[in-house]
Amino acid sequence: ETTGIRYLKRKRRRKKMDSIINPKHYKKGKVECIDYIEQQLGVFFPYYLEGNIIKYIHRHRLKNNLEDLNKAKWYINKLITYYEEL
Repeated sequence: ETTGIRYLKRKRRRKKMDSIINPKHYKKGKVECIDYIEQQLGVFFPYYLEGNIIKYIHRHRLKNNLEDLNKAKWYINKLITYYEEL
C-alpha cells in the first residue's frame, strides 16, 4: 500500500468520523446543540461530558467499536477544553 493510498484512506475515515461525531442536524439554527447543553447545565456540564465518555467506552465492543471510541475521544477533548478555559 502506497503512502498516497494510506493518506486518502485516513482522510476518508476522518471525514466519516466528522459526520458521525458532529452531524449537520446538530448545527441547525444559530446555536449548536452541545453549546446549548453547556449553557443549560452550567457547572454541571462536565458531568454530562463524563457520562457520555463512560457510555461510549462501555458500549464500544458491543456496538460500533472505533466509532464509539472516537466519540468518547471527542467528549474527552471537550472536557479537557472545558477545564483549560476555566
